[in-house]
Amino acid sequence: MSNTALLLIDIQKGLDEIDYYGGHRNNLQAEANAKRILDFWRNQKFPIFHIKHNSTNSDSPLIPGQPGNEFKDIVKPLANESIIEKQVNSAFIGTDLRQQLDLLGISKLVIVGLTTDHCVSSSARMAGNLGYKTFLVSDATATFDKVGPDGTKFKAETIHDIELASLHNEFATVIRTDELLRQVAGE
Repeated sequence: MSNTALLLIDIQKGLDEIDYYGGHRNNLQAEANAKRILDFWRNQKFPIFHIKHNSTNSDSPLIPGQPGNEFKDIVKPLANESIIEKQVNSAFIGTDLRQQLDLLGISKLVIVGLTTDHCVSSSARMAGNLGYKTFLVSDATATFDKVGPDGTKFKAETIHDIELASLHNEFATVIRTDELLRQVAGE
């Protein structure tokens, strides 16, 4: 599994501002599950990449230099772990993530983080298109309620489930934390 990197996408303090992002979030255990995976990766000395969103929207809690831009303490990077900073949804656009992965001989990715239908999905879709065997951890990702263009409010749980269904077996293999850790430990 040394050829498998863990991508922790946008697990930042600003994403705790629930009202800003829609008033409700699903899967409140996402960060705890991401931490379980991160701890395993650290113990095995597998490659880890922390992805940080530096928003260019002046109203966003994720503006660089603001407290919300910082990583959540539960998954805070260690000094030897790579940090990739981005300004768009995909961790591959405007960054050197692909080059760093290729230099390490990475062929598989495990993706966790926030939010399922934005940066997680965009990064997983690109990872699949770039040829990485990608695993998206369903219970280590989460999203928020959204309002559609016609004013219909969609629950976070529904958005999360539909996005995972759209990604599964097309761009990534959707898997749960326990199953991932069992598989990796069994190799």
